[in-house]
Amino acid sequence: MPTRSTLTASSRASSRPSGDTKTRLLDAAEALFIDAGYEAMSMRLITARADANLAAVNYHFGGKDALIHAMLTRRLDGLNQNRLALLERFQSSLGSQLTCEHILGAMFIPALEQSRCIEKSGPALLRLLGRAYTDPSPFIRDFLRGIYADVAEGFFRAFQTVLPHLPREELGWRLHFCIGSLSGILAGAETSSLIADFTQGQRLEDSQLIGRLALVMVAALKAPLSPPNGACQFASMFAEREPVPNSATALTAAPLSASPFAHDDASQHATA
Repeated sequence: MPTRSTLTASSRASSRPSGDTKTRLLDAAEALFIDAGYEAMSMRLITARADANLAAVNYHFGGKDALIHAMLTRRLDGLNQNRLALLERFQSSLGSQLTCEHILGAMFIPALEQSRCIEKSGPALLRLLGRAYTDPSPFIRDFLRGIYADVAEGFFRAFQTVLPHLPREELGWRLHFCIGSLSGILAGAETSSLIADFTQGQRLEDSQLIGRLALVMVAALKAPLSPPNGACQFASMFAEREPVPNSATALTAAPLSASPFAHDDASQHATA
């Protein structure tokens, strides 16, 4: 006959997240990262969610930073390999017929396919990508920039091939804005409610959402170059604004001392 202690132990076991300790730690770190970002994560939150302890983190990973690295690479390594493989297939089969649409397809199709794998928690992938691309932490940015630099450069060169009229810096800015917009939508917890508003409650699949975004991205990437002084003229509109004549000076637009469109390393924004 089961005793109270065995029933209590059984109850604890049934409420524990599924999987071995290492997998539970990775899953917990991923869920917290998606919800709150790197800076809001703590070892206490991770171990509590995984029903594990600090010793387990140190044993399996060596510390928090290594755990976060492992959490990201278990999703992104295979994804980026599939992206590059599809891009290379398009390049070899299409040659000079390669278009922006094909390159964007190489970026998005593997992610959509992987996101549909329920057994591997695929539905969380798109939000993970959105968070990874938009997280402001230098730790995350430096890690992604370092480990996936070859992926970013491969896609950037492909875009340069199909958009030869765009200077490197201009292409970098356009990709930065496009990927940033997409990432913000993927990472946003309120995206589902916004979609419901736009579609009058009709369901919109991830593929349909990204398809709509891709149309906007293609238009932005293919747009002709603006006049050389276009950015300066736009910036001057802010600089020439008259101060608001009241005490709410904090709300007054400050003159721009430099163009807001400066860029340091364009190719890093192609993908992560």
